[in-house]
Amino acid sequence: MGVRHDNSLFKSYLKKEGLLDEVFDNTGEAKAIYQELFRLYGAHSISDYVHLNNKAKNSFFNQGITFQVYGENEAKEKIFPFDLFPRIIDSSEWEIIESGSIQRSKALNLFLWDIYHEKRIIKDNVVPLDLLSSSSNYLHQMMGVDPPNGIYNHISGIDIVKHSDGNYYVLEDNIRCPSGVSYVVCNRTALKRALFGVFNHYQAHTVTDYAENLLDILESVKPKGVDNPTCVVITPGMFNSAYYEHSYLAKAMGVELVEGQDLFVENDFVYMKTINGPERVDVIYRRIDDLFIDPLEFKPDSALGVPGLFAAYRKGNVCLANAPGTGVADDKAIYTYMPQIIKYYLNEEPILNNVQTYHCSIPDELNFVLENIDKLVVKPVDEAGGYGISIGNRLTKSEIKAVQNQIKENPRKYVAQPILSLSVHPTYIDKKESFEQRHIDLRTFTLLGKDKEFVLKGGLTRVALKEGNLVVNSSQGGGSKDTWVLKK
Repeated sequence: MGVRHDNSLFKSYLKKEGLLDEVFDNTGEAKAIYQELFRLYGAHSISDYVHLNNKAKNSFFNQGITFQVYGENEAKEKIFPFDLFPRIIDSSEWEIIESGSIQRSKALNLFLWDIYHEKRIIKDNVVPLDLLSSSSNYLHQMMGVDPPNGIYNHISGIDIVKHSDGNYYVLEDNIRCPSGVSYVVCNRTALKRALFGVFNHYQAHTVTDYAENLLDILESVKPKGVDNPTCVVITPGMFNSAYYEHSYLAKAMGVELVEGQDLFVENDFVYMKTINGPERVDVIYRRIDDLFIDPLEFKPDSALGVPGLFAAYRKGNVCLANAPGTGVADDKAIYTYMPQIIKYYLNEEPILNNVQTYHCSIPDELNFVLENIDKLVVKPVDEAGGYGISIGNRLTKSEIKAVQNQIKENPRKYVAQPILSLSVHPTYIDKKESFEQRHIDLRTFTLLGKDKEFVLKGGLTRVALKEGNLVVNSSQGGGSKDTWVLKK
C-alpha cells in the first residue's frame, strides 16, 4: 500500500503506489534534493508544527491576504490556505519550464497580432476561422489596433503539471488577467517568518523582484513621445476576489491604485484626479475585464470603466496591459492548436508539450468524448478558476448523462482531456494534524515588454487540499506552497 516514515512529522505519511511523489522515491526515502529539508522539518514535533502553521495563518490574516469565493447566494472571504512545506525545483528542470513559458508567451503575442491584423494563420488553414468568429473573447473593436510596441500579453500565467511520466505539460494558458502572483511573494514571506533557518541550507532564487520587473515591463511599453511614464493599476474595487493582489502590486511598484471613477479622458488622453489637479496617465495595468473598461465602447451600463478610454488607447495615447481582446488566446479551444501556433510563428518545436485535448466542435472528437466521458476531464473553453469542470471518473451515470447533454447543446463550448496523474507533494492537513499526499500544479508568471522578458523564478504551486482531488484552484478549495527554484 505504501511506505511510512520514522521522521516524527512524516511518521503517518502514506506513499500511495502509482503516483509520482516529488519528495519521496519508490523505496520511501527522501529524494536527494529534499533530504536536508526532510531532516530540518523532522526536528519539529507535530505540536511544534501546529504552532508554526498557526503563526503562518496569523501572518496571512494580519496582512489581509484573502480572496473571495462566490457561491450561489453569497460571497465568502477566506484566508488563502498555505502549506509550510515548500516545493523544490532544481535549476535544470527550471530551465525547461522558463524557456517553455517564454516560448509560449512570444508565440501567443504573435498570434494575437496576426488575428487582429492580416490573419495569415487563418488564411494558411492552420487555425480554423470559426474558432475566432465563435469566441466570445474575440473583440472586433481591436481589428487593426496597434498596441504600443506590439505587445498584447504583457503578463501571462501558464499552468503546468508534472505527470507520472516525470515530464512537464501545459494544462492551459491564462492571458486575460492571470492572478496569484501576490501569493507567491506572501508565501515566501510567511515561510521565512515561521522557519527562517531552513533558508540557510538552500540557495533559492528570490521572488521579491517581480514588482520591479513588472514596472520595468510596463514602462517599456509607454506611448510614443513619453519620457517618464505614469503607470497605475486599475481595480474593480475592494469587493473583487483578487483585490488584495491589486493593492499589493500597486504598493510594491510604487504606483497609484485607482478605480474607474478616479480617471477621466479629455481630448483622447487619460488623466488621473489628484489633489494637485489632473495628472496624465500613460500606462494602465488593468484588472478589469474587457467589456467593462469603457461604457462608450462596450457595456454601456458599466460603472467600473472610464468613458473614452478605448478611443485613447486606439490612438496610442495610453497603453493597456494586458491589451483588450487577449482573452481569445485564453480560449481552451485555441489551446489545442498551440503546438501548430508555436511552429507557425517561431519555426520551433514546443519546449513544453500540451496535454492531449479533444475539441467537441470537431465531429470525430465529439463522438469520442461523448463515448468516453468516464475517462476524461471535460472543461468549458471560456471559464476560469476551476468552474464548470467535470472529472469523468467521479461522476454518477446520471451526471454523465447531464454532461453529455450539455456538450451536445453547445459543442463549441467544451474540450476534454485525459484524466492526468498529477504529481503529489506532502501537504499538512489541519484537520488531521498530519502530512498526506496531495496533487499539485504550477502557475508560472511571464512578462513581455519592449525588448524585455522575465519569468518569475518560483511561480505559484497550487495544492488540491481535498484528498484525491485534481482541481487546485483556490475557488475550489485549493491552497498553495512556497516554490523554491534552486540556483546552479
